[in-house]
Amino acid sequence: MHDDSHTFSTDAFPAELREAAWQNALASLALTSEISSKNQASLVGYITFGVSQPGSVFSTLNASPQAFTARDPAMLMRTDSVTVFVLFDGVGQIDVGAETAAVSSGDIYLLDSSRQWKLALTSAFRACVIRLEKANFISRLMHTGKTDICKISSASGVGNIAFEFARAITFQLASLGSEDLEQMEDALSTMLVASLAQKEEEDVSHSTSMQLSHLRRICRTIEARLTDPALSAVDIARSEQLSARYLQKLFASAGTTFGEYVKKRRLDRCRIDLFNKSLKHLTISELCFRWGFNDAANFSRAFHLEYGVSPKTYRSQPRLAGKRYELRGRPDPASTEHAKNVLAQNEELPRNARFAGVLVEVALLESAIALVPNQSSSHKVNDADDEEYVGTHYYIPANSKTVHWGYFSSLIKPILSINSGDYLTIETITQHAYDDYERMIQGDAGAESIFFWDKDKKAIDRRGAGPINASIFGRGAGEGFGVHICTGPVYVKNAEPGDVLEIRILDVMPRPAANPKFAGQSFGSNVASWWGFHYHDLLTEPKPREVVTIYEILDADHGSCAKAVYNYRWTPQTDPFGVVHETIDYPGVPVDHDTIVKNFEVLKNVRIPVRPHFGVLAVAPAHEDPIDSVPPSYFGGNLDNWRATKGATLYLPVAVDGALFSVGDSHASQGDSELCGTAIECSMTGKFQLVLHKKKDLEGGFFADLDYPFLETETEWVIQGFCYANHLAQLGPLAQTDVYKKTSLDLAMRDAFRKTRRYLMTAHKLTEDEAISVISVGVDFGVTQVVNGNWGVHAIIRKSIFADI
Repeated sequence: MHDDSHTFSTDAFPAELREAAWQNALASLALTSEISSKNQASLVGYITFGVSQPGSVFSTLNASPQAFTARDPAMLMRTDSVTVFVLFDGVGQIDVGAETAAVSSGDIYLLDSSRQWKLALTSAFRACVIRLEKANFISRLMHTGKTDICKISSASGVGNIAFEFARAITFQLASLGSEDLEQMEDALSTMLVASLAQKEEEDVSHSTSMQLSHLRRICRTIEARLTDPALSAVDIARSEQLSARYLQKLFASAGTTFGEYVKKRRLDRCRIDLFNKSLKHLTISELCFRWGFNDAANFSRAFHLEYGVSPKTYRSQPRLAGKRYELRGRPDPASTEHAKNVLAQNEELPRNARFAGVLVEVALLESAIALVPNQSSSHKVNDADDEEYVGTHYYIPANSKTVHWGYFSSLIKPILSINSGDYLTIETITQHAYDDYERMIQGDAGAESIFFWDKDKKAIDRRGAGPINASIFGRGAGEGFGVHICTGPVYVKNAEPGDVLEIRILDVMPRPAANPKFAGQSFGSNVASWWGFHYHDLLTEPKPREVVTIYEILDADHGSCAKAVYNYRWTPQTDPFGVVHETIDYPGVPVDHDTIVKNFEVLKNVRIPVRPHFGVLAVAPAHEDPIDSVPPSYFGGNLDNWRATKGATLYLPVAVDGALFSVGDSHASQGDSELCGTAIECSMTGKFQLVLHKKKDLEGGFFADLDYPFLETETEWVIQGFCYANHLAQLGPLAQTDVYKKTSLDLAMRDAFRKTRRYLMTAHKLTEDEAISVISVGVDFGVTQVVNGNWGVHAIIRKSIFADI
């Protein structure tokens, strides 16, 4: 069964335990699966669960190809449940009895736990799976037609409404409580009954269709008169101009009786009212009398029999509530008048236009990068096969031709192609450089080319993963849905999905100011911003506010520290295109220093130890459409872990051919959590060596199925956990919206724990009990960041724990 985190992911388990764990998770849905031998090694599965008070289970499934069947009814507590399988993406085949039919996206399948069926999905799929308990009424209606395959089409009518309703539940599942799901269950059941009646009108004989029409009409009449304690079958039959005998026959055909149906509906209504805070002034007796019960004691017994607890206990159960603030990312489509642009933006634009201004053609390489091998910089190293290799050294300057701003994509053309073992010196520019133009841009040709923006054009138009035409908020191309200036990508020859890219960080150096006025000095910017954790928890006025603090980075002679120069409050800034930015809602907006008040009397006696590192180290995700650069994920990205510094090594799973490595979001220093929204954002230059590990050479070791960023320092292994190990898969088509609304440290901690357990069991061959003990007594967990949507918790394992290291 699933635990109280309500999430499951196969990547939390060592490879040899993965399939068994997956089957155990499916048991919560009364399902089991058959996985072909060729798919077992690549099994991937994510589930998010929610459970209603009566015990119905709601879930989202994102998984690799497999075939589902019902678990042995003898193993289940109930056999009158119905599984609702809503397929959003994927194809396959369904078999019920002797019947077979093709399965495709957009349909709803109702599956009876008491019958033999098989639903085989031959592609990776995304679905909503709901196990409705006590669904005998629905299961009876499922089997009144000509076919045993009960499919509800979402092409039109009530079926389409039911499909969209299930989709809406899926998008909100992580934030729905048990009481919310009870109401969803009730509404969905009503829709399914209506859909089945509509379906039967098309599929069955006129007499059966007429009976279903009568039953449907009778149920509506009962709903309208539930409060009447004198309600009887005779009254309802008379009002519908039917005989009482015929009415009872209709309910018998659905596997129930008129009396049982009325009692169940009244109990459901009472249950909802018991959880309604606005009705807490009413006694339990008053509530049951409201819905037609005339004996409180009988009501209490019936309620306990139906739900397993007394009405009093049910009412006293705690409710979870909390205020949440949406941070970065795309808005919920329902929250903006431009909703259709959120869902259809990529389809509305020609494929080439989607990346206008950001694709770097191979022809630009000669002018953008020093391609002549620097033999004096070559090093003798050991490659992935422990053979001697002399790597070529390349230098990549940061300019408008070598960077992409605010997004990742497998379609970005690489700026350079290298061999495994080659060395790279890569310049990066902070996206916050325009917070102080004089100190961080002026005189710097590379930075000036990136940030150029006048009334006629921007040198780099797209900034973020939003639409080019800025049709959502009108902030600018890309809408700022993603903010980081990333240098790259670099193509690693022979890299393929399933391989692992080793990124050795050899050095990290601050970029000096190019303005002669600040010769020899380096600067960075820290922004206490609207996406910061603190923003809605301020003490002093004005509230809210955004504050920019400019720091100078001092060299080793001064103790390698940063000192504040001045700070200022953000004031509305008008960009060169005439758009007013009330907050820091779009990256690279020029700050007019005539509109701000600088406070030089700030942090006079404070020195911040320098921890130079790169916040973003990424390979390309397996997506063509732009992916917001803010939430980190399995491909690395915006990890914001200060331990990714000189001497550290980061391992990333390769998801696309060539890996497509990018680096950016360089920081002079950052504390764990990055609480106010940013670190000291400072342009840096890094030296790296990239080493490719082929999948075939990794078999039998820990890296054989690495599917998350793994960081190693001289003394520690650092396991990176996120709220969602792969938010793009787990949260579906609105992942880039929902990841900001559904994040929590609980989820991130759970993911970090599971990955740490898996690492210790796989790499160090500990048993689960041994791993858990080591985790509790010898592993330190820390909050990596709480500002990137997909919040992070990291686990630090000291190598000294193991005697043989």
